[in-house]
Amino acid sequence: MANQDIFEVEGGLKLYGDITPQGAKNEALQILSAVLLSEETIEISNIPDILDVNLLIELLADMGVEVSKISTDTYSFNAKNVEPDILLSDKFKTKASHLRGSVMILGPLLARFKRAYLPKPGGDKIGRRRLDTHFLGFIELGAKFDYDKEADFYTLSADKLIGKYILLEEPSVTGTANIVMAAVLAEGMTTIFNAACEPYLQQLCNMLNRMGAKISGVGSNLLNIEGVQKLGGTTHQILPDMIEIGSFIGLAATTQSTIRIKNTRLDMLGLIPKYFEKLGIQLKIENDDIIVEEQETYEIQSFIDGSVLTIADGPWPLFTPDLISIMLVTATQAKGSILIHQKMFESRLFFVDKLIDMGAKIILCDPHRATVIGINREYQLRGINMSSPDIRAGVALLIAALSAKGQSVISNVHQIDRGYQFIDKRLQAIGANIVRK
Repeated sequence: MANQDIFEVEGGLKLYGDITPQGAKNEALQILSAVLLSEETIEISNIPDILDVNLLIELLADMGVEVSKISTDTYSFNAKNVEPDILLSDKFKTKASHLRGSVMILGPLLARFKRAYLPKPGGDKIGRRRLDTHFLGFIELGAKFDYDKEADFYTLSADKLIGKYILLEEPSVTGTANIVMAAVLAEGMTTIFNAACEPYLQQLCNMLNRMGAKISGVGSNLLNIEGVQKLGGTTHQILPDMIEIGSFIGLAATTQSTIRIKNTRLDMLGLIPKYFEKLGIQLKIENDDIIVEEQETYEIQSFIDGSVLTIADGPWPLFTPDLISIMLVTATQAKGSILIHQKMFESRLFFVDKLIDMGAKIILCDPHRATVIGINREYQLRGINMSSPDIRAGVALLIAALSAKGQSVISNVHQIDRGYQFIDKRLQAIGANIVRK
């Protein structure tokens, strides 16, 4: 990654035009893992062309999945000849350890082959991200679990999986998805209470049902799964990425731009548009598009009693933690003050020192909370040199750089590439001055 890992950004330009969100990264990682559950062909469209997703497709191919690229965003997968023991090879261990999404293959492998292996997965450096929910769920279904601390390697095995009532300690999206994928081929009935309700999980359950699974309660926090003996093939279209949609809303507001975000699947965005409107950003809806028009200023709302607005993340349908970084940087340009409370990851706000260096008025109260005093465009942020610590903070810094005066240099941009497809080229197309070096 030594080359092409820097963005040089000239800020202060107003952007104009249409932009279409990519397929949802977080859905893609679940849906792609689910192809391991069937011997029949599964065709998936709207797959985002990003590092994390491409790496998972490589991992599937390494395991023996027959992968055929049909078009730029559509692939077919056939997992008839998968060899789970390839996961024990050094090559696979190295590749899988770099991708947090690789944990999603455990449930399907355990369900179909009664064994699964995985090195401790990597991913964003945003604080502790426990996998207990995944493994405790597998154990409830009858799996034996082993963790080799020296090798940082997980092993799961089972003579058979048997359905059970499972009360999750947390509504983990990936944890729920993994347990669902294990349960669809288990014997008997599995009930998952305190399940995640995210649209991506709904998409996974609906796809599995088309493949022959028997899942009820989709979209609620109580899922009932009647195990079946095998699953068939299907076709599936991935949702547009709600995190990209939120990022583009924040980008338009901070840069005083007019941007039409196309094909957003508004019905699947939950509270995201409403929360940006709380910052004073006016959104116009036309069919399935969101239009953000240039605003001279935008003013943060207060609570009804006049106290300072707090925006906190939480499990769906509450505000997604992946947009907290975007919400924070957008608030720096607003009129008024806001408390941003990031509950889930204790290192996700540590990028605010870069924004402070750029001239933003932010008080980092503790690892989870930051108070933003909006500058109301009294002056522009100034361009600086900085590094992207994770996917979402990286895009937040890119948005700040695009609104700033002068040049900013962002290094470590492969972190952004992990979650945003050709983001430099797509923003260049609507007037951004970004050069990749």
